[in-house]
Amino acid sequence: MLNIGKALTAEQRLYKATTDIIGRDEFVALAGVLMIGSKQVVDDVPTACTNGKDELYGRKFVDNLSDAEFRFVMLHECYHKMYRHLSTWQHLNAIDSMRTNQACDYVINLKLADTDAYKQGWIRMPNGGLMDSQFANMNTDQVFKLLPPNDDESSKGQGGGDGFDEHDWQGAKELSQAESESLAREIDEAVRQGAIMAGKMGTGGLRDLRDLLEPKKDWKELLRDFMTTTCAGKDYSTWRKPNRRYIGYDMLMPSSISESVGEIVVAIDTSGSIGDRELHAFLSEVKGICDNVKPSKVRVLYWDTEVCGHEVYNQDELDNLPKSTKPKGGGGTMVECVPTYMNETGIKPECVVVLTDGHLGNSWGMWNVPLIWCIQGNKRATPNVGVAVHID
Repeated sequence: MLNIGKALTAEQRLYKATTDIIGRDEFVALAGVLMIGSKQVVDDVPTACTNGKDELYGRKFVDNLSDAEFRFVMLHECYHKMYRHLSTWQHLNAIDSMRTNQACDYVINLKLADTDAYKQGWIRMPNGGLMDSQFANMNTDQVFKLLPPNDDESSKGQGGGDGFDEHDWQGAKELSQAESESLAREIDEAVRQGAIMAGKMGTGGLRDLRDLLEPKKDWKELLRDFMTTTCAGKDYSTWRKPNRRYIGYDMLMPSSISESVGEIVVAIDTSGSIGDRELHAFLSEVKGICDNVKPSKVRVLYWDTEVCGHEVYNQDELDNLPKSTKPKGGGGTMVECVPTYMNETGIKPECVVVLTDGHLGNSWGMWNVPLIWCIQGNKRATPNVGVAVHID
């Protein structure tokens, strides 16, 4: 119960901010996402923090925020959950945690700044928040590539800060498989129901929800971005020597992108649900990606309940990969066989790309390498490890 006539406690302000946000037509579509996980005020968190499910707010931090600033912070944490930042960008966090935090925050804060609530002063970004219009309409990966490494003083965001919240990457990583799958389903359902609710109320829904329901970015571009970023990640010190070809376009790109990297594994589900046309198109795209990152070796593993085929292509053989490969398999589906096979045979690639329909019996295997799933025709499939892109 609110303490009318007296200063509200941090807990009461948390409750009030939540109801205020839901009560505003502009954000009514976020009601379901706001209700996911728990929200607590604690004494041992300096600012605000989320693991992609639960939210923590430091008591002293809350006490020093105005109502407009507190609403901004709560929406900021809600957007982290809605965009699944703490699972989607784990591979970037492994490369540079501070830069990943900054990139996520730039994306969210710009979206909030584009709302009427921000323009009218109903929400206001607290001191230390990151905002830069040069990153407008970019995703986290694109912003990440433009930010300097965290060992440089220039990595500080505008205002001299690193953002006003913390991101619990380890906590997100420690969610069990069942928890990760349940959370992904909850977020999907909350986004869909929010869009429906907003439509019925005549608000039109948040543009961000529509973007999530109808993603515009091509899966091939997402796959290429992941592999380029991951495979070039170990040479990121070369950001200090930008690629001169891009400077004239006002783009800062690392010179390491075109340098040779180690081997890549492409693990292809051959349990019968992947057609020849899709298979050859995928292999052709992998060749294009390899032309960019120049792997020293590509291993193609065909698998069903076991690894049925193992082909190796050196750098000078990649042009013939789509024509010379011979898919094998046709049994059941058990993706665990791939990391098991890799461990037993000592395969240690820069990253693994898995092509599958996502019907894996609720098991995604145990992996210890950067991993991306290309899932065909099964948008409900939500891996609890690695990054997923969906192929129509």
